[in-house]
Amino acid sequence: MTTVHVNQIVLGIESFGADDGPLVLLAGGPTMLSWPDALCELLAAGGRRVVRYDLRASGESTTRIPEAPAYTLRDLAADAAALADELGGGPAHLAGIGVGGMVAQVAVLDHPGAFSALTLVGTRAVAPGPPDGDLPDHDQATMSRLFARPMPDWTDREAVAEFVAAGAEILGDDPVAARATAARVWDRAPGATPPVQMANQMGTEFARLDCTPRWRERLPDIEVPTLVVHGRRNRFFPLGNGEAIAREIPGARLLVLEEAATAIPDAAVGEVTEAMLKLG
Repeated sequence: MTTVHVNQIVLGIESFGADDGPLVLLAGGPTMLSWPDALCELLAAGGRRVVRYDLRASGESTTRIPEAPAYTLRDLAADAAALADELGGGPAHLAGIGVGGMVAQVAVLDHPGAFSALTLVGTRAVAPGPPDGDLPDHDQATMSRLFARPMPDWTDREAVAEFVAAGAEILGDDPVAARATAARVWDRAPGATPPVQMANQMGTEFARLDCTPRWRERLPDIEVPTLVVHGRRNRFFPLGNGEAIAREIPGARLLVLEEAATAIPDAAVGEVTEAMLKLG
């Protein structure tokens, strides 16, 4: 892992594979560890240069006050384009998961020359808040359980890992994998303030981000090969959101993971990797 300076900020990155391979850029959701190690390694074994990175204000990237982000969704999109340019090697295959998927959509729309392909995992085409009337909202019973829990002591590594694991179980994800990832996220910034630790684990600053203007209506302008991956059991962004993106981006392929929720489970890593490699 290292850092790269772009757009007057620092982005934390981790690279896999040979430097001369076609670049696959994985936008965190919000941290790079949203992307499984095994997926990065398999993409690299397929001849790709893989770089996963922390979104601005998360992980090892430049961090400001999470309660009042002084940047916008379009700034995050510009970060992706600037990082692809800084890493070199021509247009990149950009992939985003969760909130990173929103970043990736806007990045390809605003900076089309920077990207050669697009993968969107477990995301939607509208900003945080109430969705469009034709899109399914968060499962309310699940959200009630998720947000009724008391917050942990964000300075306590084990309490944070337990909190994240319990939340993953509510969402339908693997709590054991979520616990391990949460501990790794915490270990990357052990001295961070509680608001920053919370933002790293939950992406809380994203809900306060300026995501205007809308971009859903621009999806038909995307011209690069696109893969939309969505878990059938996703209760946070239900499947209809992924189906809508796949309908509205010309030629997009929809890959539904039957046993997945919000995360990419170990059992699906090979299938997702194979589909991504076919894009280029």
